[in-house]
Amino acid sequence: MCQLHSSDATILKSNNKVWHPEDKAKAIPSRPNSSDIYRPDILQTIEAKIAELDKELRELSLDIHAHPELGYEEYHAHDVYTTFMEKHGFEVTKNFHLPTAWKATFSHGVGGRTIGVNSEMDALKGIGHACGHNLIGMSGVAVACSIKAALEHHNISGKVVLLGTPAEEGGSGKIKLLEKGAYEGMAACLMCHPAPGPKGSVSLTSCLALQRITVEYRGHTAHAALSPWEGKNALDAAVLGYNNISALRQQLRPTHRVHGIFEGKDWAPNSTHSCYVRGPTLAEMQETVKRVTPCFHAAALATGCEVTVKEEWGSTFDLRQNEALGGEVANIILNKYGAIDYEWGIKSASTDFGNVTYALPSLHPGFAIPTIVDGGNHTPGFEQSAATIESHYACLDVSKALAATGVRVLIDDAFFANV
Repeated sequence: MCQLHSSDATILKSNNKVWHPEDKAKAIPSRPNSSDIYRPDILQTIEAKIAELDKELRELSLDIHAHPELGYEEYHAHDVYTTFMEKHGFEVTKNFHLPTAWKATFSHGVGGRTIGVNSEMDALKGIGHACGHNLIGMSGVAVACSIKAALEHHNISGKVVLLGTPAEEGGSGKIKLLEKGAYEGMAACLMCHPAPGPKGSVSLTSCLALQRITVEYRGHTAHAALSPWEGKNALDAAVLGYNNISALRQQLRPTHRVHGIFEGKDWAPNSTHSCYVRGPTLAEMQETVKRVTPCFHAAALATGCEVTVKEEWGSTFDLRQNEALGGEVANIILNKYGAIDYEWGIKSASTDFGNVTYALPSLHPGFAIPTIVDGGNHTPGFEQSAATIESHYACLDVSKALAATGVRVLIDDAFFANV
């Protein structure tokens, strides 16, 4: 998930950490009556199971946090998670479609629907789990194990499938799994993501659709002082393309994002501009791509360089948060655990789970963890925040709500019709 902006507005301190509540009052609507919770006996079973697993889940999260691995290299995480799920009675498929992906399945009774859950695993180069995937992975395990407990204790027919999904950070692992059929048969799919936000809040924001563009300018070498007229400067082309985009930003909506970096290789007279284009929806992002692309061609024309503009595979879509699933999670959170907001979460970031939400009913709430000022996602500060005990329990609270929502998908036909 690409970096969020972390506000340094009003803060609430908790054990030398800070929470970022831009407007805490607006983030906490009045609480419904506890009698509004669907099947509170099932929620109690879920809570009891997660309490029983608390120590194991904490150890699991810290183990993953202490062994960060880049996308498609999550071999330690693969083995730790699959061992854990086998221990807790799941049928596990290792190396599921991809070398580090995995699937854990539990079925009870005869027939019934299937609820899907996701656990992310990968870390970031140089800064480890600075996006909190150790918490996301732990949450998936907590949700799946507590749904299993509910199926058994209440004799519910159905299936829970937990997918270990690699390479969210730029590798579009879920898109590969989606294309390979890993999500087929799921009635709905659930996961969550940590971010800064008001204390105790769960966010139901969407995110930005993302297209990665690679631009290669090919120039010609020359002696910079002796005969510069013989050269074609690919770096000049890249700089012009960058400046063209900077000028274009004045005419882009403030909800859109365009940013990138320059790269060179082996002293070749070429330059590569890696660019990310984002928009609030897939359609809006694609329209902005059409406006950004001519900026690169114009730069090549002005400098006499050749250019190749490539839209990379694996564009990620915005999150289509399922309204019925979101409403159920919100009701449980408001009754039991905290607040709901629509301003924080991963609102201005991107995730490959967006593609899953286009394919089947899905939900991807954010949950607030305490962070230092300017220590939002993809910073060293957030890496430290992802290992705190406060973050652990914030993660478990949203996991309880997701698990209860998942069980309702399995047993309530009218609710599932709304989903």
